[in-house]
Amino acid sequence: MLNIIWAAFFILAGLTAVWQSITGNWEIWPELVNSLFASANNGFKIALNLTGILCFWLGCMKIAERSGLTGLLAKALYPLFYRIMPDIPKKSPAFGSMMMNIAANVLGLDNAATPMGLKAMEQLQQVNPHKDKASDAQILFMVINSSSVTLIPITILMYRYQMGSTNPAAVFIPILLATSVSTLTGFLATLLWQRINIFNRVVLAYLGGGILFVAAVAFGFAALDEAARTRVSYCISNLILFALVLGFIVSGLIKKIDVYETFIEGARDGFKIAMQIIPYLVAMLVAIGVFRTAGGLDYICSGIAWCFERLHINTDFVAALPTALMKPLSGSGARAMMLDTFSTYGVDSFAGFTASIIQGSTETTFYVLAVYFGAVKISKTGAALPLALLSDFAGIGAAIVLAYLFY
Repeated sequence: MLNIIWAAFFILAGLTAVWQSITGNWEIWPELVNSLFASANNGFKIALNLTGILCFWLGCMKIAERSGLTGLLAKALYPLFYRIMPDIPKKSPAFGSMMMNIAANVLGLDNAATPMGLKAMEQLQQVNPHKDKASDAQILFMVINSSSVTLIPITILMYRYQMGSTNPAAVFIPILLATSVSTLTGFLATLLWQRINIFNRVVLAYLGGGILFVAAVAFGFAALDEAARTRVSYCISNLILFALVLGFIVSGLIKKIDVYETFIEGARDGFKIAMQIIPYLVAMLVAIGVFRTAGGLDYICSGIAWCFERLHINTDFVAALPTALMKPLSGSGARAMMLDTFSTYGVDSFAGFTASIIQGSTETTFYVLAVYFGAVKISKTGAALPLALLSDFAGIGAAIVLAYLFY
């Protein structure tokens, strides 16, 4: 699947560039070549910047593993994961790593979530009988990551505040609902694809508990005034992040572990993983970069607008579509599109409001796919990409509908 998608980006970029040449834009060719080099350089820089984060968090993870914290987390999730990932051994440390990754994503702690997720993927790979092919457990974990529920979208709130929004936290509840739709869609679709019984009492209990928790958070934040929402969102994620690091270290000291040497051991693993993902990251970002530079996204937006106009459906949301189309491809690209929408239409305009919700509704699917599977050298990703894109479309569709309801 990745082989076809990767080649398709280049072929479509080439065809689009030919069309632009026919219509008189001959400058597209040097722009396309410059995009090749710029995207390759950007991919290397992203991996390089990720190296320090990986070293730090995998060092912390090693302390948590040795002190038994990940084992405790694994026990909390085991009743659920045993049923949705039946091929994973009961005492696998992957359960604890997945729990920490999901918790970090829920709290919007991207810098912590990625290293924990890579560690979990590596641990899942250890029990994968086909090393070049993604297991069902890895596919499910990837889909959960690419559609991750984010309770506290702190980055989006801060961008809205910096761009002068009169109510930065107005998008909080719509984002929470949109990302919940995305995650639920991806989770259930993957279970159905893998023929897992979703009506099992334990699975339904965890799902019901998760839905109630999201509802409670939404209700709690709805009860706060605008200033309090922004302040709480900004402070709580950072507080939890530092408390997490401190908890790892204190737990290690209680267990009489040499926390410094243990940290260094885990950090070495982080460096190795960072080096492994560079080729995969560069390959994907270059393909996405040329497709974007050739104008592929612009043509898609124009086509969608044309279709909805013929159906006599309101097209106010089309101004936010560049963010929606870029989101599965590039996190930085989607962020740039969102900020451009803020600048062009206004941060508190309908387009700016919609782009904010879309930005928080899903993860960057192709980036997650390249990094997570690249880290364990998996080339056959099975149904991971279609299932992840399904959750993306569900989240983006929900974001647009919610924008009309809440604006």
